[in-house]
Amino acid sequence: MSNRVLMVARRDFVATVSSKGFLVGLLVMPVMAVIFLLLIPRILSSTGPQIRGELAVIDPTGSVLPELRAALSPAALGAAAASNGPRAIPPGGPPMGAPMGPGPGMNPGLTPGHAPPVLTIIARPAGSDVQQEKSWLIQPPKQEPRHLALVVVQPHAVVRAPDQADFASYDLYVSRGLDDATETVIHDGLRRALIASRFKASGMDQSAVQATLRVARPNAMIVAPAGEQVARRGLSRALPFICGILLFIGVISGGQLLMTSTVEEKSSRVVEVLLAAVSPRELMAGKLLAQLGVGLLILSMYVGLGILALAQFSMLRLLDPMLVVYLVAFYAITYLVFGSLLLSIGAAVNQIQDAQSLMGPVMMLLVIPYVLTNFIGMAPNAPFSVALSFIPPANTFAMMARLASDTPPPAWQVLVTFAIGLAAAAGAVWFAAKIFKIGLLMHGKPPNFATLVRWARMA
Repeated sequence: MSNRVLMVARRDFVATVSSKGFLVGLLVMPVMAVIFLLLIPRILSSTGPQIRGELAVIDPTGSVLPELRAALSPAALGAAAASNGPRAIPPGGPPMGAPMGPGPGMNPGLTPGHAPPVLTIIARPAGSDVQQEKSWLIQPPKQEPRHLALVVVQPHAVVRAPDQADFASYDLYVSRGLDDATETVIHDGLRRALIASRFKASGMDQSAVQATLRVARPNAMIVAPAGEQVARRGLSRALPFICGILLFIGVISGGQLLMTSTVEEKSSRVVEVLLAAVSPRELMAGKLLAQLGVGLLILSMYVGLGILALAQFSMLRLLDPMLVVYLVAFYAITYLVFGSLLLSIGAAVNQIQDAQSLMGPVMMLLVIPYVLTNFIGMAPNAPFSVALSFIPPANTFAMMARLASDTPPPAWQVLVTFAIGLAAAAGAVWFAAKIFKIGLLMHGKPPNFATLVRWARMA
């Protein structure tokens, strides 16, 4: 590599990373991530006003109401809110069988930091007129608490009707101002009360039945020739898509900067001055090298943030260090393919607006494999995923998604994909060099793809 190529690369790299637009764009995503991870949970968990109100209940069974009073008591609601709080993550990551959502004993309507509602239960006679009782919800109370809801337990909610296979349930009528969280709390309390009443009516021990139905999920171990490793269920679902995002962001950032700077230099005639000191091939090589460095800088920052996040949750050992090596290698190949195409477009047009029609097919080739990474990660060894690993320019995205999955491909497939990717990158650079040599000094009507192919044959 000649000194003139390095001079061009250093000039473009410094000009790019020192611009205010690049620095702002580089910091936008980390700042947004910090806001999302730190500030948003604190804002959402801030204590809101406590809901106080009355809950009227018509219980013809006579057994649901006592259980409902216990389920919606302040002590029970406070315990349920505490059980919904964040749990400490053990070293090495959360247990593989840990539930991702609300489980038994958890109420999705209760969150730490929010005071549980104070519900006063009013018993209505079993034979009350439901239509008349509904008017109670409309009548404004003379003083607090508010009229929140009316619950009508159906006659066969505890003991099934002889000709029915399922239990009956309950009807719920709510006031206009009842929020979703409080309605969820009421439903959960009724669910617990009905279940407890049904167990008592059948003479079964509820705790024994629940213990019988509870099966702990063990940590799955993947057995491979290289040894055993813990199956990364949650992380393995996200990693293929994360790798696709990193490839896409790095390529689109470096490629667009490369095209934009080329168009600007061509329209301002700066490129004519540069061509007096270096050859078109050296100018193109320097520009490609400079923006490759910019893309690697962006990629390293995001990878570093990801590693820091994994370390914060004691999950760093779940990340294979070779995955970072593969990411850098396949990023370089992907960048050379798309960066060369975008560079040739920038050299062929005179204004950014003229490049839009030529950019469409190139962006489709970039976006489609990026979108497919998530599906490839879910089925890494499917025939479609394997075949796409050998078809450029989608092969790098497909292979990264497969490498990030729980069942990575064999080493020979990785090597074949790498070789095919290098060949595709060499072909893209060769094509771009032909276009760059002719289009850099051409002015006038913007060319189409047929014209670009003709220029490549002429050069």
